[in-house]
Amino acid sequence: LDSLLLEIIMASYSKVVTGLTGLKVAKNPTHTLGVLYSKNLRALAKMPVDYPYRKHTESLINERADIIKKSNTIEEAEKKIGMGQIEEVIIQAENELELTRSILEWKSWEPLAEQAPANQWKWPL
Repeated sequence: LDSLLLEIIMASYSKVVTGLTGLKVAKNPTHTLGVLYSKNLRALAKMPVDYPYRKHTESLINERADIIKKSNTIEEAEKKIGMGQIEEVIIQAENELELTRSILEWKSWEPLAEQAPANQWKWPL
């Protein structure tokens, strides 16, 4: 039912250009975002539950997915999300997925291998 509803929404989406150099109009932005958000949530699930990046990013993705599901048009979703055109939101989702995968590789939630130098986090020196 959700996919049928999204298809109906998309049938009325007929943007020709984004007005941003090099950024093409997304043919099916709700599907694209759905795929990206699903991949990102699966990657985030591999991180510790209490890891702040995981908690914040899951919250953001779920909020945006909910906005898209509840919006009657793409333009309405763009306004509610407030991060530019839907094509820009897609780029943000792609970048977030890339970062999530990098953080998984780095395992940045694990303790440091060695003690940080004194005053490393002090600013200004």
